[in-house]
Amino acid sequence: MGRHSLPDDRRAAGGGDRPPRRRRTVVIATVLVLAVAGGTAVAAQGGLLSFSKSCEESAVHLSMMASPDIAPAVRAVADRARADEVRSDGRCIDVNVVARDSYKVADALASGTRAPDYQIWLPDSDLWLSRAKGDGDGVAISPGDSVATSPVALAMVPKAAKSFGWPKKTYSWAELTGGAMESDEVHIGAADPARSATGLLALTSIGASAEKQGGDSDTRVAATAKLLAQRMSDGDTQVVATLPQDGSGAEEGNPARNQAVLLSEQAAFAHNAESAGAGKLDLFYPKDGTPLLNYPFTLVDEQHRSTEEGRAALRFMTLLSEDSSLRTLQEHGFRTTSGTADEKLVAAAGGRSPQPYDATQPPAPSDETLQETLGMWTITVQSARLTTVVDASGSMAAIVPGRNQSRMDVTKASLIQALNQFAPNDEIGLWEFATTLDGDKDYRRLVTTARLGDAAKGGGTHREKLAAAFAALKPVPDGATGLYDTALAAYKEAQRTYVKGKFNAVVILTDGSNQDEKSISRSGLVDELKSIADPDRPVPLLAIAVGPEADREELDEIAKVTGGGGYQVNDPAEIQAVILQAVMTAGEGVRAAQH
Repeated sequence: MGRHSLPDDRRAAGGGDRPPRRRRTVVIATVLVLAVAGGTAVAAQGGLLSFSKSCEESAVHLSMMASPDIAPAVRAVADRARADEVRSDGRCIDVNVVARDSYKVADALASGTRAPDYQIWLPDSDLWLSRAKGDGDGVAISPGDSVATSPVALAMVPKAAKSFGWPKKTYSWAELTGGAMESDEVHIGAADPARSATGLLALTSIGASAEKQGGDSDTRVAATAKLLAQRMSDGDTQVVATLPQDGSGAEEGNPARNQAVLLSEQAAFAHNAESAGAGKLDLFYPKDGTPLLNYPFTLVDEQHRSTEEGRAALRFMTLLSEDSSLRTLQEHGFRTTSGTADEKLVAAAGGRSPQPYDATQPPAPSDETLQETLGMWTITVQSARLTTVVDASGSMAAIVPGRNQSRMDVTKASLIQALNQFAPNDEIGLWEFATTLDGDKDYRRLVTTARLGDAAKGGGTHREKLAAAFAALKPVPDGATGLYDTALAAYKEAQRTYVKGKFNAVVILTDGSNQDEKSISRSGLVDELKSIADPDRPVPLLAIAVGPEADREELDEIAKVTGGGGYQVNDPAEIQAVILQAVMTAGEGVRAAQH
């Protein structure tokens, strides 16, 4: 794990030798004085009991960003370590634990715009690690061991749970959410999967479960996503707040209340600890598996940290695995890293046999599966209006290594496949570009941007017309890459035809850099885009560099001023996944800016 070796220190709380008696006496004496002055609790909360004088002078001070659900438990461990003067290489450890949403930390690290003022990050799931790494241009992170787990389940208020046969009746994810969708009395709430690991893991599980049922699973999952989107909250804390305050199935005159929410076991545990009687939740654990939040201990910007900081951080990681720390985590509703259930914890969270709360967890979904789910979610939540602009220069005829197909052939197939991910209400159009393609113009509009479900002239739907146009794309012999003029023209047209309430964007695919010497310059293009960009009518430019000859950095510079970004694919077959990723990333950025 990074360049640091594990500190060799035997003076740890919960293991090994305790600090010398004299030092312990100083701490106790300080406690007594402060208690007389105004109360021990107040002194402890203010950090006045931190260290003896000798320890304070040599302490290694660390800061940790922790997921809000686990922050109190980890803060308790840090406070105990401070009081017991736990050391790394002879120096006391002082860890300041700050609660911060995992998606916010991931996005900040991916942007890499400034050096972080913390050394440790404890997100609620390792799915945020991929988001934090982004395109590899952000702040470096070094993932370590998991410190706790908590399964994702479906929580219901007692009245709703009883109507579903809890606890005796068990369901798959698809059966459970499908039943709730058919009920007029049970509304399901969820945290935004773009901001919540709980929401994303649950939605991924619903998708996998629906696929096992067979039939038109994509349609069923999209319908479920639409339903969840209507009752979506920003985060896990907010979704808990949508539950009825009195534990009833619904509160009179308040249709915004949910009777069921996608929730982690730990969140249900915390809710039930503060509730009484009918206000407590019952948990359904789907029989096809409950995914786990796994809280990976992660070092941040390790190469720019001192050896002392790195070793102290690792010492704190080992401290979190010691018996006293594990008891603290369990007291706060967390399972051990193995995911094994503790019956008392489960009961407090709202679980009961024969619900399969201790069943073997399914394998963690792959990054690709999570990305596809998130792309589907973004497209489902907000209908898209995309102008697709495809490079038709002669270089697109080049053969893709390892395939007996040209770049254009593979690109077309990937675009047709991506088209299947969009709903009838989404609007998509098609341009192609190459130098002097249409007189002095480097671009030509082939298909007007319109709803995929609309009827097309001559029969069929707009989707079918667009798929046929994708299939008919051909490289222009001797055609060069007229990128800059095309990007500006497509952007202006998308801005002119902007549709409020949809995610408007321009998607450009090119395998090279601009080759039109008569076109606007790169700096001129960037300045022009910057001047006409309108935050009230956002149109991010999503530029995809196809193949090793394309310049992603150039594309990124151009696209960023519009709120979009540049992406790289070495194999055109990856275009489908990258389009979904780009739409998800830009869509989240647009929504955040609007809020």
